[in-house]
Amino acid sequence: MNHVLKSTDSLPSPSRLNALIRWVTRSIQKNLNSIFVVLGFFLLWEAAVWIFRIPPFILPAPSTALSHLLFPRADANYRWSYHITSTVLAIGLSFVATSTVGILIAIALAWSRKLKEIILPAFVFINSLPIIAIAPIILLWMGYGVFTNMVIAFLVGFFPVVINTITGLEAVDEDLLDLVRYLNASKLQVFLKIRIPNALPYIFSGLKICSTMSIVGAIVGEFIASDRGLGYIIINAQYSMNTPPIFSSLILISLAGALLFTLVSLLERILMPWTALEAEP
Repeated sequence: MNHVLKSTDSLPSPSRLNALIRWVTRSIQKNLNSIFVVLGFFLLWEAAVWIFRIPPFILPAPSTALSHLLFPRADANYRWSYHITSTVLAIGLSFVATSTVGILIAIALAWSRKLKEIILPAFVFINSLPIIAIAPIILLWMGYGVFTNMVIAFLVGFFPVVINTITGLEAVDEDLLDLVRYLNASKLQVFLKIRIPNALPYIFSGLKICSTMSIVGAIVGEFIASDRGLGYIIINAQYSMNTPPIFSSLILISLAGALLFTLVSLLERILMPWTALEAEP
């Protein structure tokens, strides 16, 4: 619980910046093996396609898939910048909306136990519904568009944020709560000074899950309820048996997921600089 009373203001700005730089450097060094494994996988994939002469409509080589991105004229039917922008917009907006609304809902439920007993079972019920089953209903109500994809992504990603945040808000040492109550701290002060700082690690765990789930939700939305985006490209290419654009889209989706997860981790280190300092040898 010592971390609860710490504040980012306790570290001078140069110290926070140096700690952040050291964390980025360590993260790159720590993930070098993973980077080499991924590169090795793509090299083996490329070699296997050429050695066994696998037809591109069954399994294109990575170079073939990338050529559709690097040389758009070879694939005039796909406006990559247009579709990428649509998907990035849906993912970014849905992640921000899901994170903000999810955290606010969790704070409200943790604030009022009676409200939690009423609302949380409804969230469990909604989360148990397969999104692929309710997506056509959302499409019927809202029609095609980025907003529909955002709603689908929200339904996929908000539950982990709510549950993790509630867990963090409630996982406070009772002795500490007794102490601040003895000092006549108000309920609002307890939330601002004790519960929310204590919940930060839990909140970022939920946001990391949400970063990947938002991408899944946005792509599912584009499968069902969109005429643009990388999900739309995958469906359209499937109908025409044009496999390389499918793999091109999958590569971009994977990169988007990795980038969003990294941004959340970076924000975590900025708002919780003591974790970066404690990780130092």
